[in-house]
Amino acid sequence: MIYLDNAATTRTAPEVLEAMLPFYTEDYGNPGGIYSLGMAGRKAVNQARRIIAGAIGAGQEEIYFTASGTESDNWALRAAAEGCREKGRHLITTGIEHHAVLNTCRYLEGQGFEVTYLGVEEDGLVDPEALRAAIRPDTIMVSVMLANNEIGVIEPVKQLCAIARERGVLFHTDAVQAFGQIPVNVGELGIDMLSASAHKLNGPKGVGMLYVRNGVKLPSFIHGGAQERGRRAGTENVPGIVGFGAAAARAVRIMEEKAQQETQLRDYLIRRIETEIPHCRLNGHRQRRLPGNASFSFAGVEGESVLIRLDMEGICASSGSACTSAAQEPSHVLLAIGRKAEEARGSLRLTLSEENTREELDTVVESLKAIIGELREISPSYREFLKEQQYI
Repeated sequence: MIYLDNAATTRTAPEVLEAMLPFYTEDYGNPGGIYSLGMAGRKAVNQARRIIAGAIGAGQEEIYFTASGTESDNWALRAAAEGCREKGRHLITTGIEHHAVLNTCRYLEGQGFEVTYLGVEEDGLVDPEALRAAIRPDTIMVSVMLANNEIGVIEPVKQLCAIARERGVLFHTDAVQAFGQIPVNVGELGIDMLSASAHKLNGPKGVGMLYVRNGVKLPSFIHGGAQERGRRAGTENVPGIVGFGAAAARAVRIMEEKAQQETQLRDYLIRRIETEIPHCRLNGHRQRRLPGNASFSFAGVEGESVLIRLDMEGICASSGSACTSAAQEPSHVLLAIGRKAEEARGSLRLTLSEENTREELDTVVESLKAIIGELREISPSYREFLKEQQYI
C-alpha cells in the first residue's frame, strides 16, 4: 500500500504508542485521584502539557486539552463570541476555512452574530488589507487558519494578527494542519488562540488542544467537573494526552529534516505530474505551502473516479472535491480560489510523510497517467474541454 493521505490522518508512531500503553494497562487510575495510581496519570498529563506548550512557545498554563481540533475550533469561536457579546457581534473568517470553523460561524449567525467571510487570491492567500478593511468597531474576533487542509497554503498569519491586535480584536487560528509540520511560535505570530490535533502528527485520534493566551477570558465550553482548570469538564483522556505529548516531542525533534525530505518529494511529484499529465493545474501557492501537500485539478475527470481506481491499485489519496453530500458538491476551497465546478470535481490531493519514497511516487505518477488517460477517453466533459480550448 502507498499512503498519500497524511493530511487526513497519520500513522501513529511506534514510540507514541509505546508511551501510551502503560496508561491503559498499568497507570490506569483517574488523574483526579489522590492515590498514587491517579497521581501518575496527572503527572503524565502535566508533562504532555509542558511539551506541547514548549513546541509553540507558550506557557503550560495556556494549554487546554480537548477531544479534537474540531472541538477546539468550536470552543474558541463560540466561547469568545459569548464572552465578548457586550463589545460587539461581528466576527471575521475566510471562505476557505475547515468546516469546523465555517459551520460554527453559521451556528453563530443563527444566534444573532454577523460573520464576514473574506475572499482569497487565486493562490489561496488572504490579503491583509482585505482584513484591515473588514474590521469594524463591533468586530470581536478574527479566525484564519494557519495552513489550509486542502491546498496546503500557509497564510500570512503574522501580518493578519498584527492588524487584529492594532484594533483590539481577538485572533484565533486553526493550526490543525500546521502544528508539527512547520515551526509555530504563538508569541512571534501574535496569536490569542490556536487549535491543534494529535492525529495529524503521528499521534492518536480523539485528542486535541486549544492554546489560550494568558489574559484572554474564555468561558468554559463543557460544564461539569474541575478538569482543565475548570474550563473543560470531563475525565482526561490520559493515554491520548500522553500520546499527543510524545507525538509533539517527536515532531519538534524531526521537523527540519522531515520538512526538507517532504519538500523534495513534493516538488518531484509536482514536476512529474505537471510535465507528464496534460491539462492539470496545481492548486494553491507554489512556494507558500506545507512541505507534504500537492493538490491538482485535472480537466475532464471526476476526482472520485480517480480515487476508486487508485485504491484498486493500493494507493490511498483523497479528492480535492471534499464531497459533503450525495450531490457531490465541489470543494468550497477550490471554488474560492477561482476553480470552475468541473475543475474542482476533478481534483486530487496527495499528501506525503517522511515514510514515502521517490519509488512510490514514480508508481503513483505512472498509475495516474494511465487512469486519467483511460477516464478521459470516455469523458464527454473532456471532449468539451478540448473543444473549448480549441484542441479539436
